Amino acid sequence: MKAFAILPLLFAGAASAQTVPPAVIDGLPIGALPTQALPASGCAAFLWTASGTRALVAMASADPARLRLSIGGTVTDLPRTEQHDAGGFGFAGVTQYQAGDVTAVLTMAIETRGDLKDGAAVPEATLRIDRTGQDSVVVPVAGLVGCAA
Repeated sequence: MKAFAILPLLFAGAASAQTVPPAVIDGLPIGALPTQALPASGCAAFLWTASGTRALVAMASADPARLRLSIGGTVTDLPRTEQHDAGGFGFAGVTQYQAGDVTAVLTMAIETRGDLKDGAAVPEATLRIDRTGQDSVVVPVAGLVGCAA
């Protein structure tokens, strides 16, 4: 009887262990981000991998202009260093972010849709990550832009 009493505790432990995002996804040098909240003001683009394991891998915020990634199991914010081409919602079509030996280039198309309020869709985008002394990687991503109301 005591064995059955402990089963809910074991399942609760297993469920909480599953909420920790993986440090590596499909062999890529990036991992999944934990749940991210909308910024208090402005907009943010929430980007998931577009192929393989679906995971939230990047969050770009318009103000402050930064890109949040998980590299090597550490969540890192990279400030924007360059941008060009039209985008929308405070974002450019092509944006470069850089901190330390990590440079990321986010290229995304933003589409407004009637079924989305206070935001837009990102049907296709690419995230290129360059790290000094390591191979560069290009990850296809897609997602949504959400804006504080």
